[in-house]
Amino acid sequence: MQGSTVDESQTLNYSQTEAAAQEEEHPDLRMFGVVLFLVAESMIFLGLFSAYLIYASVMPQWPPEGTPKLELLLPGVNSIILISSSFVMHRGQSAIKKNDVSGLQFWFGLTALMGAIFLGGQLYEYANLEFGLTTNLFTSCFYVLTGFHGLHVTVGLLLILFVLQRSTRQGHYTSEKHFGVEASELYWHFVDVVWVILFGLVYLL
Repeated sequence: MQGSTVDESQTLNYSQTEAAAQEEEHPDLRMFGVVLFLVAESMIFLGLFSAYLIYASVMPQWPPEGTPKLELLLPGVNSIILISSSFVMHRGQSAIKKNDVSGLQFWFGLTALMGAIFLGGQLYEYANLEFGLTTNLFTSCFYVLTGFHGLHVTVGLLLILFVLQRSTRQGHYTSEKHFGVEASELYWHFVDVVWVILFGLVYLL
């Protein structure tokens, strides 16, 4: 019996050593993949922003004459909500690093609510605008930029909900294992930074 216990212990130690060796030989590159994806997405937004600035610089008047002025109150409140959600979401990652799953669920749930409010505000703004997609070049740019960003917010919201669903599984996220949490937070921060730039270009300039 004692020999069997020793054999099991040796087998366990060997398995742990082998797993560590494999991890060292094949490092986890998932976060690198996420960063690479966000760099690619940044290039798309950079192209859109560049096109917008070029149009604004070559047109005799920007926005074109007769374009209804954009309201700032709703988008401004929406901006505060979205930017604040990044800080709220970070609290969730800090919680899981302490093995506080309930804290992760609370802060990520609050972030999801804030993201949904942002999207609701954007849809409300669309419904009350006095121009359409094809009114002129400025309005086309407006819908493309804000709509494409809204699509990214929607994807981020789905990622958060996915994390919340997985967090209900016992031991799925721990202080040592929380890639999904970090990846979704990084994506959400990216979405927020893009919105700050977009808001400055479209609403303030």
